[in-house]
Amino acid sequence: MTRRSFVAAALAFAGCARAGGVAPALKGNAAPGLTTEAASPATVTPITLTDAEWKKLLNPTAYHILREEGTERAYSGAHWDNHAEGVYVCAGCGLQLWSSADKFDSGTGWPSFTRPIRAEHVRVNLDSSYGMVREEAECARCGGHQGHVFDDGPKPTGRRWCINSEATVFVKRA
Repeated sequence: MTRRSFVAAALAFAGCARAGGVAPALKGNAAPGLTTEAASPATVTPITLTDAEWKKLLNPTAYHILREEGTERAYSGAHWDNHAEGVYVCAGCGLQLWSSADKFDSGTGWPSFTRPIRAEHVRVNLDSSYGMVREEAECARCGGHQGHVFDDGPKPTGRRWCINSEATVFVKRA
């Protein structure tokens, strides 16, 4: 089974593929063959792949961020200064996570959002690495590390979802 057909089968099994087949592959740092959905589902069916399968599907930087909870350098990612309208989907599984309507310039060098596109699309966990206690944001479908959440954001939420560009793929509004 090829990598693309394996991922397509895994996503179809998890209810992630569009009706009538798998949509065209995401571009950029996304795993080949992964798709976004036209409508963002209210319930998220988790997918699980082995470490070896993730390594085959993701580029090394996306793998490091999504699977090893890495962080890109400030001002180095493709999306920190993106002002186009659209959605940011998980680079690991294609789940819609962030909307450009909720993006703001935090001055930190990472894409920042006031909230996820849907609360159930993002899990928040405590992260006590590096001698700090922070909230980690991860994709609810594939468990991919997105970034961290802080309480210094603008209204309406007062939250700053600080997200790694390599953890997402931007899909421009048509």
